Amino acid sequence: MDLIERAVRISVVAHKDQKRKADNFPYIIHPFMVAFKLMKYKFPDSVIAAALTHDVLEDTDFSAEKLKDELGEEVLEIVKAVTNDDSLSWKEKKNKYIETVRNGPEGAKAVAVADKIHNLESLIIAHSQQGAEVWAKFNRGREEKLWFENEVLKMLRETWQHPLVDEYATLLEKEKNLK
Repeated sequence: MDLIERAVRISVVAHKDQKRKADNFPYIIHPFMVAFKLMKYKFPDSVIAAALTHDVLEDTDFSAEKLKDELGEEVLEIVKAVTNDDSLSWKEKKNKYIETVRNGPEGAKAVAVADKIHNLESLIIAHSQQGAEVWAKFNRGREEKLWFENEVLKMLRETWQHPLVDEYATLLEKEKNLK
């Protein structure tokens, strides 16, 4: 089995019963969409595999050791860089995320921005269907969400040049106009 197929299998099994917060669709759609965005730009298989598994350490009981055994050190390094540390307060967790992505490999920046892009695309669709009620599904609400996403954008603009950063900035502008 190649690296991407192993990552697909891990993601499908790990996220099998999960649903998306904003729209209640099967969660597995999200890692696939993140991976597809990166495939369009011809990122290497290790980055695609990391995109497919970017939430398994954070949102499932899949271990870092097992992820390393299955997909290798490079994929694990990317996934760890985009994994929130849930032992911290919300603000500390988000600041740490920004710093680990800032200091992580280029693949971490790619996965992080593709993840944020798909989340925003999903939010915009959900908002068009649910209106302002969609904000109640997020732990910290609209203002804190906007703060975090703008900080991620600032960090990406300081550390990485890629068309995905501009795509993210465009979606953030659309999000700011959602009430």
